[in-house]
Amino acid sequence: MTELFDDPSLAGLTLVVVDFEGLTPAGRPPEPTEVAALALRPVRGRLSEVGRFESLIRPPADVPVTARDVAQTGITARMLARADPAAAVLARLDAHLTAPPYRLVAHHAPTEAGMIARQAAHCPTLASTSLLDTIRLAKALIPGLGSYSLDNLLAHYGIARPPDRHRAMPDVTVTALLLERLLADGCAAGRWRTLLDLDTAAGLPPKRPTRPNPPAEQDALF
Repeated sequence: MTELFDDPSLAGLTLVVVDFEGLTPAGRPPEPTEVAALALRPVRGRLSEVGRFESLIRPPADVPVTARDVAQTGITARMLARADPAAAVLARLDAHLTAPPYRLVAHHAPTEAGMIARQAAHCPTLASTSLLDTIRLAKALIPGLGSYSLDNLLAHYGIARPPDRHRAMPDVTVTALLLERLLADGCAAGRWRTLLDLDTAAGLPPKRPTRPNPPAEQDALF
């Protein structure tokens, strides 16, 4: 993988692996309940952690936490009651991004891009940063796999599934391990030698900022 990191555009880059857990209210975009990020930089031909962030996120008052949500993530309404809302949490995460350039990395990156875009006013660096999608990297490198779910790719590479899968930091941690395998194998196969190769195979532009739904309490003012 050393050849890949010899590319000057990649050598100075910080890869920020990010994951949201969220709720999916009917007729509305997903609402985040947790975010985690792991910052990685190339060091002697490998990705080295240089920072991490995680926080629960309080959803809007009119978006309930269902029993199905709790069964999947283990995150309960009581756990979220004292958390800050998305605007404050993403502003704190954004404040850590002080040494560009960056690429965000996520498994099924359009989901993360959408969550970020809805809070763009509070996280301008995140919202203006391009993404790499590990699903797209895997499809380019391992055609015909069938399923490119995170669990299936972890099994394909022999990466242990964390016991608290579907919490943000464990998912970020295994996505980072998956990313390193995809970069190394793709480099060995001659699929990517530069950041441009990665962007061509798996890059996504930042999603256009969108306005978050107004809090339910505002309805009573009119």
